[in-house]
Amino acid sequence: MAATSGKIVQFFFVSNCHQQNTQGRRDYCFAPSRLRKLAWTASSMQFRTLFKPQNHFSVQRNFHCNASASATAVPYLDKTDFLKLQNGSDIRGVAVDGVEGEPVNLTEPVAEAIGAAFAAWLVEKKKADASQHLRVSIGHDSRISAKLLQNAISRGLAGGGLEVVHYGLASTPAMFNSTLTKNEAFLCPADGSIMITASHLPFNRNGFKFFTNAGGLGKADIKDILERAADIYNRFTEESLTNSERKASLSIKKVDYMIVYTSDLVKAVRKAAGNIEKPLGGFHIVVDAGNGAGGFFAAKVLEPLGAITSGSQFLEPDGLFPNHIPNPEDKTAMKAITQAVLDNKVDLGIIFDTDVDRSAAVDFTGREFNRNRLIALMAAIVLEEHPGTTIVTDSVTSDGLTTFIEKKLGGRHHRFKRGYKNVIDEAIRLNSIGEESHLAIETSGHGALKENHWLDDGAYLMVKILNKLASARASGKGGGSKVLTDLIDGLQEPDFAVELRLKINQNHPDLKGG
Repeated sequence: MAATSGKIVQFFFVSNCHQQNTQGRRDYCFAPSRLRKLAWTASSMQFRTLFKPQNHFSVQRNFHCNASASATAVPYLDKTDFLKLQNGSDIRGVAVDGVEGEPVNLTEPVAEAIGAAFAAWLVEKKKADASQHLRVSIGHDSRISAKLLQNAISRGLAGGGLEVVHYGLASTPAMFNSTLTKNEAFLCPADGSIMITASHLPFNRNGFKFFTNAGGLGKADIKDILERAADIYNRFTEESLTNSERKASLSIKKVDYMIVYTSDLVKAVRKAAGNIEKPLGGFHIVVDAGNGAGGFFAAKVLEPLGAITSGSQFLEPDGLFPNHIPNPEDKTAMKAITQAVLDNKVDLGIIFDTDVDRSAAVDFTGREFNRNRLIALMAAIVLEEHPGTTIVTDSVTSDGLTTFIEKKLGGRHHRFKRGYKNVIDEAIRLNSIGEESHLAIETSGHGALKENHWLDDGAYLMVKILNKLASARASGKGGGSKVLTDLIDGLQEPDFAVELRLKINQNHPDLKGG
């Protein structure tokens, strides 16, 4: 049993914990994340709580508390505590205990305050009056803290007078698409959208990405929301928390929006292939979702297009990520999908990160298409469709890639500072001043196309590759992923070039993004 003694210091519940493991059982010291006004006496009280982030995952915790009364409904946090959660254009924090030295800072009350702040920000942005009922969609990846944070941020939104729609397990690109889709049967379009994810970070982390139909929110917007959240948080009362919970129970609806999103991906491949029902018939393609949110791609996209997907792996969502980190840049992850390709003798392997905004591929020989090779492949595909266009990348791409894009493909390579939002915004800026750009892509695997509303969508990048396979077969050029290898023939991309440029950039901040 984990024993705890504590006291209130400036409205913080400060606890001291020690482990007592007399039966070989591991107990955790755990403080309730959604604290109400404390009415505990000086005498010892024993609590038992069942922490259930997902239906299949539960941890029982026992603890003892000695505490005096607090004057507020939640522990005090100042504005800097909230601003520490900003990670560029995302919000990220520690949502689950269990990792030494990483205290939980993305609690349910913090998430609720962020939801209320986004509601206020959105109402202001949309210039909505009292008669308008704005709608926000919420989705999440497979992380074990997803459900708790989903419910908490929903309370904040509902308390702010917004309608809330839960999508459940979803991808980041799907959440943005929900602000564009016009289909009232699926409660679309949403006025705003939130994806609960921390990309490829460890199981104890989580966070939020925000969208409107204009795209993902930028750094300034996130800072604004966090500053609002800090003010809202410290005004929480027992009555306001109860009221938001009541409103949430009345306003939340549930929709399986992934039906719409995957259907659009299927239609895109069929259209590119001349409206053939099963343009991937005969292709054998395996998917590695890394136990993230990308498992849908095998059954909901590839199979309806006629592809064989046997040998696909780690499709089941599991927020502990037991097999490998869902990250197309990770060597262990790429080794896993490469092995699956070779063992099953397939045409193509596809791997996604946790929330499917990044991806990579492996051809039938086991050659990886990630980092500079993925950029080269996408540049080759895009420049066939838009000759001479500018390809915007982050600053760490190789000089060999520049030579390939400009000398071999006839395009223009425009390097910009690191950070996927920086690269996308730069492509949008170039178009606004008359320089045509159709692709913005980072070495990390974030890639956005003008034709896809400048959304970094790992699934859509793979659709462009599938289109190439299908069209090559339809034109009599044969099948198999050799057509992809041929597209980047001539690319000179020694691995050390990227590492060297990374080291240079550490001493040249002007080349780096957030």
